[in-house]
Amino acid sequence: METGRKRDGAALIALDWGTSSLRGFLMDGAGTVLEQRANAHGIQNLPQPGLPGFEQAFAGLCGEWLAGNPGVPVVAGGMVGSAQGWAEAPYVACPADTGTLAGHAIAVDSAAGVRILIAPGVTYAPPDAPPDILRGEEIQIAGVLADRPDWAREACMVLPGTHSKWVQIEGGRMTRFATYMTGELFAVLTKHSILGRLMPVDVEADADARDTAFADGVRAAQASGPGDLTHQIFAARTLGITRRMAPELLKDFLSGLLIGHEMVSGLTRMGAALGSGRPLLLIGDGALCRRYVQGLALLGIEPTARLENTAPKGLFQFAIAAGLIAPPAGKDTHV
Repeated sequence: METGRKRDGAALIALDWGTSSLRGFLMDGAGTVLEQRANAHGIQNLPQPGLPGFEQAFAGLCGEWLAGNPGVPVVAGGMVGSAQGWAEAPYVACPADTGTLAGHAIAVDSAAGVRILIAPGVTYAPPDAPPDILRGEEIQIAGVLADRPDWAREACMVLPGTHSKWVQIEGGRMTRFATYMTGELFAVLTKHSILGRLMPVDVEADADARDTAFADGVRAAQASGPGDLTHQIFAARTLGITRRMAPELLKDFLSGLLIGHEMVSGLTRMGAALGSGRPLLLIGDGALCRRYVQGLALLGIEPTARLENTAPKGLFQFAIAAGLIAPPAGKDTHV
């Protein structure tokens, strides 16, 4: 039987379980991360297919924590609750907050004898437009709003990624959002289309030159007219063929073009809200968020704040809303 090291103060095991990765956080009763672990066992890369793969991935990441801290509750968010996940947690409709998520969570009893509470995703389905969905981002949003009642009252958020999300917050609830397949489209075009044939993978470009190429793409998006995107994408080939742009910069130009089109559309959707002075928050990691900061600056917009990994705090708030742990003394749990 596996033995584990007891961690004083451990109150929660929180899992951010996505498509390509699994991250775990051992947290205390104040929401502080005591330990964290990660591996590549996302739902599309399990150690083995089906339910045994989820069991094995969970035990491999958390077995020592479970053995050393018996009785500690476990919560999870992300694609683990999708139709392809361990068990499906159906979407809840906007407007939604952390209490809504907790009220519609599902529980999975693992082979280790531990119950895992899984958060649902969120859907936005206006009657006059196609529906939209998100799963995983709702937990990051809960983490952002946990300590900022001012942002919880009203805010606009951008979560860059494979499927970027632009979300509006009112009264502590997600009220509407839009998804842009920017990251996935960039990957498809660079890896599986004719454009990628001119983009070398082993040539390091000058950082300033890369920024300039990215800015050229953003400005092209800003100047575009309706329906121009598929025409403009072809420039990522012709600029290289005519030697007007170095091959190692074409990828940056394409990135700027796609991100630029996303930002032009997203800012238009949020125009009234941003015009009324609502904060614009960027949520995400590293280089991609820096690109969005750069692109927004070219469009005359400065984000109010950029926040990195907010999933642990969001999972902690989800556990509080579900009644699995008590809120820290003196904390407002309205979100």
